[in-house]
Amino acid sequence: MEISTGPIGSCSKENQTIYLEWFNFADSDGDGRITGDDALKFFSISNLSRQVLKQVWAIADSKRQGYLGFNEFITSMQLVSLAQAGHEISHDLLTSTQVDFENLRPPTMDGLVELIEKKKRQSKSRDSDVNGTLPVETSPSANWFSQMSTSKSNKKVPLSSVTSIIDGLKRLYIQKLKPLEVTYRFNDFVSPLLTNSDFDAKPMVMLLGQYSTGKTTFIKHLLKSSYPGAHIGPEPTTDRFVVVMSGPDERSIPGNTVAVQADMPFNGLTTFGTSFLSKFECSQMPHPLLEHITFVDTPGVLSGEKQRTQRSYDFTGVTSWFASKCDLILLLFDPHKLDISDEFKRVISSLRGHDDKIRVVLNKADQVDTQQLMRVYGALMWSLGKVLNTPEVARVYIGSFNDKPINEHVIGPIGKELFEREQEDLLSDLKDIPKKACDRRINEFVKRARAAKIHAYIISHLKKAMPAMMGKAKVQQRLIDNLGDEFAKVQREFHLPAGDFPNVDQFREVLSGYNIDKFEKLKPKMIQGVDDMLGYDIPDVLKKFRNPYD
Repeated sequence: MEISTGPIGSCSKENQTIYLEWFNFADSDGDGRITGDDALKFFSISNLSRQVLKQVWAIADSKRQGYLGFNEFITSMQLVSLAQAGHEISHDLLTSTQVDFENLRPPTMDGLVELIEKKKRQSKSRDSDVNGTLPVETSPSANWFSQMSTSKSNKKVPLSSVTSIIDGLKRLYIQKLKPLEVTYRFNDFVSPLLTNSDFDAKPMVMLLGQYSTGKTTFIKHLLKSSYPGAHIGPEPTTDRFVVVMSGPDERSIPGNTVAVQADMPFNGLTTFGTSFLSKFECSQMPHPLLEHITFVDTPGVLSGEKQRTQRSYDFTGVTSWFASKCDLILLLFDPHKLDISDEFKRVISSLRGHDDKIRVVLNKADQVDTQQLMRVYGALMWSLGKVLNTPEVARVYIGSFNDKPINEHVIGPIGKELFEREQEDLLSDLKDIPKKACDRRINEFVKRARAAKIHAYIISHLKKAMPAMMGKAKVQQRLIDNLGDEFAKVQREFHLPAGDFPNVDQFREVLSGYNIDKFEKLKPKMIQGVDDMLGYDIPDVLKKFRNPYD
């Protein structure tokens, strides 16, 4: 099972040098991105039809970021070259074995050499005008943050200085959503404040399951090699959370070090304390797949007597934190471990709100024959139905995800064909992760904004219910005890959907450590700012960075 990354990198050094010069010319802002406006000007000199260029952009910007980086630019140029040669442009062209991307000639771009020379001459004349004094340059990020500090949250976000969908979400978060979260302590109750690294992180896939269900082997199978620190065996071997991500060399980084690195999206894990961070590590290695996806390997969920040995950290809380960051969550079972223990039930319950990310995998299914597999499948669906509490049936992928050939002797030829089709379906799900990463970022951002709004309503409602003078402690205890009723009042008052409210017990547990009287009253302007963001600003960002040829 292998995830293809297309022709990126399949380009001769000579062509890369040519494309780099073209890229720098087309990049009008000098920020390493070809935006839609840049593309409209540059691609027009290829003399291809608007319909063909629309298809070129759609394939090159497969992640829907709204811009092309250098690798995506190379892909677009290769597609332009193929279109000029008479090929029909499609996604399949990227994986075609009939095209030699390594030696594919650059496309014909009318007048490009003259335009580049003209730009160089203009640049030289500007340099000579400064009479030997060096111009003072400020970095785009410095300008960006200076604008952030002077702008007010209720102002409309200027899209002219935003160069991608993710940039737009960052700016909206700092200007409109973060002030609301800070005011009503959303970070203490629900989720830590977001940082730049949270927006820029690669999409993540988390694997959950009891010990020896094949989580580590699954990752090894996809990578076609072991990662640093991986242990595989019939006994509980992975005793820690391991993030497997791309890096220049093979190494393991301890959890305390990872959690304080600004360029990694794991700062929020510091809230779980040193006892957790000692059971957390990052495993880095150079691998083409890891340039697109990060994997999260987890300790085996405890069952039976082992559940009585309590972990030294909040296992359910950690899995819930990762679930909010992940793009896909794989629940692994094997035919001999179908029981859902109390801890596993708590873990699955903590995934509430992330149902669209969950995929169930019945691994090692070639250990039983077809008749037994039918019974195992039915038993698994029955167990899941009781835990997931939904009338819909969860999709279960059946297969044997390891490096050994499928045991056809046990499952027969029909079973082998079934396994191969199931594995292909799961593979296509994984293939789509990088393409859908930007859409998921938007989805998670909107979910977070709605959750922050509801949190603000709840906190301000509790504050309003407190007396002005006497009996504050008594009233606070009554509010905490009857928190479910208070949630219902907020829901009715503001006409909010019941499914968007937080877990009552978890909220009560955090709330008991606070003085409700110290909370803020409702600030309608902040709420209106978030409403405007959801209703106008985010649609404007998405409209600006759609396919420029639409």
